[in-house]
Amino acid sequence: MKILIINPNSSVEMSAAIQNVAEIYANGDFEVKTVPTPNAPEYIDYYTDQALAAPGMMQIVKENEAEYDAFIVACHCDPNLDLLKQITDKPVVGIGEASMKLATMLGHSFSVVSAGKHSIPNKRALIHKYGLDNDCASVRGPKDDFDDPTVEGPYLNAAQIAMEEDLAEVIVLGCAGFAGMSEKMSAELGVPVLDGVVSALIIATGLVKAGYTTSKIRRYKAN
Repeated sequence: MKILIINPNSSVEMSAAIQNVAEIYANGDFEVKTVPTPNAPEYIDYYTDQALAAPGMMQIVKENEAEYDAFIVACHCDPNLDLLKQITDKPVVGIGEASMKLATMLGHSFSVVSAGKHSIPNKRALIHKYGLDNDCASVRGPKDDFDDPTVEGPYLNAAQIAMEEDLAEVIVLGCAGFAGMSEKMSAELGVPVLDGVVSALIIATGLVKAGYTTSKIRRYKAN
């Protein structure tokens, strides 16, 4: 089994961090590769960034469709996920959808810890799109205007507030850049903390193993 992880931005450093987490989870049981998106912005913060990343993401899928069994979109806002589902017969899994839907199976409610306050409205819109309003206790970000997913402290604090004030029982890490934080945060908090990349790999490998693919009769029918 071969899984290709698409980092929608152009960051080589973030792609390497995602690959490290993916390889640890795979543990040699399947092949996994992470690639940055050509000609994409360095970060996917806004809808315009998603649009700019779309051509490169489509190119990656088309060039690798024959070789790989499934694709993962490694950005928690799931940019261009519907688009990619339409252009390939292979399963395509977004880390946002995967992590939040898995979270509903592990506790009464979950909270998303966002990389920064600017992305909270987008997270809320995504939660609504996936029909998870009743399952989501909150979307929290760092108290200050802080946006560095490589520094754990402010996000751990946001998760603690979500548990204490919003009664969240599961924490979802709302950025692919949080790769490698989940186990330590879970040990600190005493609740499941879901890494989006690992969540998507759980779903993608299960779909491939079962032989399940995306339905093409209406919404994702290719033109």
